[in-house]
Amino acid sequence: MIDPVQLTAALIKCPSVTPADAGALDVLQQALEGLGFSCQRLPFGGKEDDREGEARIDNLYARIGQQAPHICFAGHTDVVPTGDLTAWHDDPFGGTLRNGAIWGRGAADMKGAIAAFVSAVEGFLETETLAGSISFLITGDEEGPSVNGTVKMVEWLRQNGEVIDGCIVGEPTNPNKMGEMIKIGRRGSVNGVITVNGTQGHVAYPHLANNPVPSAIALAQSLIQEKLDDGTEHFQPSNLEITSFDVGNMTTNVIPALASVRFNIRYNDLWDRASITSWINARLDLATINASFDLSLSHTADCFRTEKAPFVGHLVSAITEVTGRTPELSTSGGTSDARFIKDICPVVEFGLIGQTMHMVDEHVPTEAITQLRDIYRKTLKRYFSQ
Repeated sequence: MIDPVQLTAALIKCPSVTPADAGALDVLQQALEGLGFSCQRLPFGGKEDDREGEARIDNLYARIGQQAPHICFAGHTDVVPTGDLTAWHDDPFGGTLRNGAIWGRGAADMKGAIAAFVSAVEGFLETETLAGSISFLITGDEEGPSVNGTVKMVEWLRQNGEVIDGCIVGEPTNPNKMGEMIKIGRRGSVNGVITVNGTQGHVAYPHLANNPVPSAIALAQSLIQEKLDDGTEHFQPSNLEITSFDVGNMTTNVIPALASVRFNIRYNDLWDRASITSWINARLDLATINASFDLSLSHTADCFRTEKAPFVGHLVSAITEVTGRTPELSTSGGTSDARFIKDICPVVEFGLIGQTMHMVDEHVPTEAITQLRDIYRKTLKRYFSQ
């Protein structure tokens, strides 16, 4: 029997900070091959130590069964850095069991969920007949640039005729207790950089220079002084945040040559890439400035919502049976690799409790991992009995 808590510990002991794999996929592949899965490693990228998008990322696709329906579990074994090691009470890569919880980087986000689904599949295969296919789509690039992970695996699936009918992403969706929330969609996201071009000069002779800072302030003010919308039936109001304002000026007597403003917009289903881009340009055109500027936009996610998919109801029923709670179907929060998977099949997210994800002393109750295993197993039984 695969103990999901012990498998979580084995995965945590692999210090797989993006882009390093550190043996995490080897641990997972060994467990899956023992269950009869056919495993394929899918490395993408080139450089070994480049976190800006070209790092070599190891990924894993594992499948058992050859026919429809085909349900997939998607996740990531990479984790964020630990931060100050002296602030941790336990080794962040020790997988320590203490006080009814397992401690370490990735416990909640999301090595515990991966282990729970592996254990759930084992239990399902022991007692049920697999009338379809189950797969794992596991990347090592979710916490990093996300360019050599799931997005390229999805393209590989298309090229190789792999058809998935539904996918569960094991992100830690529950705020406080197991069974509180399923993510059935996400807002879109766009990052913007405004670079205002001035003319450097002495502060005592401003007529010989052109200070870009007032223009940068005016542009930023124009963006934030009008709200985008009031929200929709399924999404909260769209939101713009100024995330950085920089001039790179270390002196007090020099007018800077450049000023930059960085911002992010999380937008709902009233918008798409084209309309949000038009809104940004229209707002900037309203600003009164005396300098030229350049705008750079990076669209990192489209807004989506999984409308109707049978496995969503199966997941809700399994959650209620195990926890006694009826989960909220939510579209809140940030982005995940579901933004890539939604292009090939219906996708939702459900995993562990997210209170400590990315924090010092990340941990999750061991009971939550076993509950998640039971939820996943009951979901599989319902899915293949439909």
